Amino acid sequence: MKTKALLVSVLMVTALSFLSFKFVSQPKETHLLKTPSIEGTYRLLWRKLPDGTTVKPPMIMGIQTLTKDIRNFNIISVDKNGKHYSYSVYSTYKLTDKDYTETIHFAVMNDEIGGKGVSYITDQTKTVPIHSDGKKLEFKFPFDPPNVTFEGNKMTATAEGMFTDYWEKVK
Repeated sequence: MKTKALLVSVLMVTALSFLSFKFVSQPKETHLLKTPSIEGTYRLLWRKLPDGTTVKPPMIMGIQTLTKDIRNFNIISVDKNGKHYSYSVYSTYKLTDKDYTETIHFAVMNDEIGGKGVSYITDQTKTVPIHSDGKKLEFKFPFDPPNVTFEGNKMTATAEGMFTDYWEKVK
């Protein structure tokens, strides 16, 4: 009888030890938010102005391609008086789970509409924080007025008091 009781006790202690070891050694489940990819080619669909006016091609046209580390951005618009605004950017960027860093290698802006003429930017780097919930990514392009939101195959660029642009990933 003592042998049976001793054997049952040893088996119970072994089983409990094994279960506690399995319980303690299990890694805790972690939920790391993955920063959504912004890679792709985006086409400007339309622009909404603060007064509610919608501007569509051919009065405004834009294309932007983001590879894993290169941004190529081009936009042109024409106002009701026939004056033009255009902006082209070639830059490299790095996107992490905390920030977006962009280095403009060259950018040229022709702002007839604002009466500013042609201006250039070369070799400048800036970093901005990002906000992401794993599905949506938001930040402000460091050299441009709008805050951008990437979600699925859509990109929205909002410059308060100026415009909201609606972009669609085409590739």
